[in-house]
Amino acid sequence: MLRQESEGEMTQPGPEAERGHVEAEQTATVPVPGTASGGPVSHAIFRLARLHRMLAGQLLRRIGLHPGQELVMMHLWELGPQRQADLVRLMDSDAATMTRTVRRLEQAGFVRRRPSPTDRRASLIEPTVASHALRREVERVWSQLEDISTAGLSDEERTATLLTLERLEQNLVQAAAETPGADADR
Repeated sequence: MLRQESEGEMTQPGPEAERGHVEAEQTATVPVPGTASGGPVSHAIFRLARLHRMLAGQLLRRIGLHPGQELVMMHLWELGPQRQADLVRLMDSDAATMTRTVRRLEQAGFVRRRPSPTDRRASLIEPTVASHALRREVERVWSQLEDISTAGLSDEERTATLLTLERLEQNLVQAAAETPGADADR
């Protein structure tokens, strides 16, 4: 794990540094490949996102959901019935992924489709009565995931972390908007 010694200088800790903590770090992280040495923050984001999604998946499976499905449900609980196209936009997803997600949620009995009263071509996706018990479980899982992710951080560190993550997100959103063809993948 790299440590910042002085402004801009990154070094590896020596074997005598934090002996008890180094072993835990080695099992919790992946070595940074030399090719990625020009982007240690990007590599850390990649690793963090992968681990967060893996843990979220483990916790969500216990309540019968896969990662991403809980976010769709959160929007439906919060906003009420939505057209699938609106869910795609809200989730910054693609149509095929949303179709699969809604189909699986429908098969599980958590959502249903009904015709849109204003657009004959569209149907609305709405949460079912059965999904209301699921809502409490999703809230519990997200609280648990938050507690695990921020364990050992003070309130000030949590606030600073959130502000930093929001800034990184703003940077990436801006870069994506300025990059020609950035949506071509979707």
